[in-house]
Amino acid sequence: MNTRNTIELPSLKGQYRTIELAAPAALATSSTRPVARIVYAAGHVVADPLLASAGSSAIDWDATLKLRHSLWDLGLGVAESMDTAQRGMGLGPKEALTLARRTLAEARAVGGSVVVGIATDQLGPGPHPLTEIADAYIEQLGEVEEAGGSVVMMASRHLAFSATGPDDYLEVYGKVLDAATKPVILHWLGSMFDPALAGYWGSRSIAEASETVLGLIGSKKDKVAGIKISLLDKDHEVSFRRRLPAGVRLFTGDDFNYADLIAGDEHGHSDALLGAFAAVPRFASAAFVKLDRGDVAGFRQILEPTVPLSRLIFEAPTQYYKVGVVWLSYLTGWQSHFRLLAGFESGRSLVHLADLFEAANGIGLFPDPQAAAARASAYFRAQGL
Repeated sequence: MNTRNTIELPSLKGQYRTIELAAPAALATSSTRPVARIVYAAGHVVADPLLASAGSSAIDWDATLKLRHSLWDLGLGVAESMDTAQRGMGLGPKEALTLARRTLAEARAVGGSVVVGIATDQLGPGPHPLTEIADAYIEQLGEVEEAGGSVVMMASRHLAFSATGPDDYLEVYGKVLDAATKPVILHWLGSMFDPALAGYWGSRSIAEASETVLGLIGSKKDKVAGIKISLLDKDHEVSFRRRLPAGVRLFTGDDFNYADLIAGDEHGHSDALLGAFAAVPRFASAAFVKLDRGDVAGFRQILEPTVPLSRLIFEAPTQYYKVGVVWLSYLTGWQSHFRLLAGFESGRSLVHLADLFEAANGIGLFPDPQAAAARASAYFRAQGL
């Protein structure tokens, strides 16, 4: 155990920086689900540290489910089997369904809130006929609904590859929404998160794509609970949100601007479905305690300092943000190792990990700063530093 109050962190060109360890932030969290907003943290999957590798996506199921209980204990809902869980980046469709079923069962036992991502990832490389893509979605929809879950209809790489224009998206989404027995959350994930999704909704113009998806929601509003937008464009999200039909929620996936978007304005606010909240769960819990009391300033005071850390986690290439989420989970003691499915931890540099430690330490993220420093130092030493 590190008993010092500083840590030496690697910098560029073989240099080091000495960082003073900060005291943990004083946060009044709650296990009660927020009422001012609907809140989901997109949970990651804990890899089996002994078996996970570039050729194996072995999962530590006990640790993975324990992490979800930790989120519920903070009053946060869980967005399951989605991008943060390395869906399509180590987590295959069979494992994603098993994860969904196990999380739903655990949630029922404790009254936890869950939504589950569905996709078309059981299909092989495309292109595919639109009917096959719709059927793939509907197959996963049926599995999740049969298990008692509600779904987030994730953006489909197969549809992005196969569609020739907006009408193809409307055809596929219309069939899936018609098949749903519960209202669905749609998902618009930008190409910064997944380059294969460029031009989603049939256009590379965000304005044109917005018209397509708003038209879909307007025609199927009884089947749409909301839409998660992850475009990292605050102004677009606000404008889009104001055009949604009454009763259809916007779940922000903007990991750069979530504090402002959730706080909202006189015209409305966004709810939350964020990978960032898996990295700063205690701050999220404490912030919503304030918001439930009508204390918007207190909400901002707690949550706004986490935004620079989140922007660092999600910096380009953004698809590797999962590395930062797991790194912080390891440093805060939420899991016992720093390994990801499919060896994905190699997606970020050691300097980036050091930067994350410094930023997280700066806001008092670590409940036990010395334990976090000991883990970080041991990891860097293992890399020869």
